[in-house]
Amino acid sequence: MKLHSVHDIRQFFIGELNDEAYTIDKTGQKTIELIGASFVADEPAIFGTPNYDYIQEELDWYESQSTNVNDIGESVPQAWKYAANKHGEINSNYGHLIWSDKYHQQYGHVLDELIENPDGRRATMVYNRPSVWLEYNENEKNDFICTNAVSYYIRDDVLNAVVQMRSNDVVFGYKNDYAWQRHVLSLLCDNINRIDRHAHSYEGLQPGMIMWQVQNLHVYERHFHLVK
Repeated sequence: MKLHSVHDIRQFFIGELNDEAYTIDKTGQKTIELIGASFVADEPAIFGTPNYDYIQEELDWYESQSTNVNDIGESVPQAWKYAANKHGEINSNYGHLIWSDKYHQQYGHVLDELIENPDGRRATMVYNRPSVWLEYNENEKNDFICTNAVSYYIRDDVLNAVVQMRSNDVVFGYKNDYAWQRHVLSLLCDNINRIDRHAHSYEGLQPGMIMWQVQNLHVYERHFHLVK
């Protein structure tokens, strides 16, 4: 079965822009959207070029588990400022969500599950939570977590991931989220490979495919010039 690729998603948005198939978001801005997107994340960008200096800053911030956007670096992206309250606090530090005691050290549980049950289907990190309805706008935040969950599967000595997102901006969001998910996938492989592999059927586990599933994948009007 042929799976959709980044190329296919790119062509969809080009076609929608040519057809002027717009929706209007809550700010009154035109957007192009794809509801129920599902594709293999086989390129690090859909439109535009990854900013690897910023990506490293964001990865370092996630690793720090800080929930304050002012700790990202010298230049905090406008999207993070918009999500934060007046003190800079947000909900969506992804490292905090998967590594902290507060959220039950999900990374460690997934690592254990992959080692103990490499053929299983339970190795899932849950990013979003029911309480986000009470937390997304507390103290004037605007941060309803965009990633719902990520599941991991070992098949044929390869570790694959399925990323499930509530909402994803094609231009900035996808590039940075892809870098984070690729980072976590590689970390899991490294951690598993350090453990005594003789007890398992795989040797030298490698990062594999990332399947990207998004409830609403979209391009904002301010980025229409990049859709080409």
